[in-house]
Amino acid sequence: MEFPHIKTDRLRLNELTTADIPFIVQYAGNKKISDTTLNIPYPYSEKDAEFWINLSHEGFKNGTNLIFAIRLKESSSFVGGISLKMERQFNRAEIGYWLAEQYWNKGYMTEAVKALLSYAFSELGLNKITSSHLVSNPASGKVMIKCGMHKEGELKQDRIKDGIYHDLLLYGITRDEYEAKQ
Repeated sequence: MEFPHIKTDRLRLNELTTADIPFIVQYAGNKKISDTTLNIPYPYSEKDAEFWINLSHEGFKNGTNLIFAIRLKESSSFVGGISLKMERQFNRAEIGYWLAEQYWNKGYMTEAVKALLSYAFSELGLNKITSSHLVSNPASGKVMIKCGMHKEGELKQDRIKDGIYHDLLLYGITRDEYEAKQ
């Protein structure tokens, strides 16, 4: 089975490769990226990038996680990552994402999330997609809202990172809700 390739007007979502490692380390190594995400450590090393690429390949092979590189369509340059963490027994998945700081506020992440929602519902036949963000990262919530997701709840002190408990805002969209908006 071949890794999926998703194209949008300005982006390509496809497989991570070892050639991406220097860019992953450079972009994910930005403290602002770590501060706005749950799973990206600071400092970020080449070993972290290798682990993420291996997680991507294993997740694809066993059907539990689809991790895509986000690339600019024209140059194929790596600019971030987006994933679907699958829960097949419940026919749902969770979207997670991050983008290099120099590409923030240009609509790229909204474009990538919309494309992945379409893929999740039409190609994978999933029934529900959720996502969450740190309360301290409202820009991520704006992306979710622009993509048709709605707030489902607030999880108080739900995660710990660097010894600090963080509140999460949870968003979701069902296939019925998605199709009604198309």
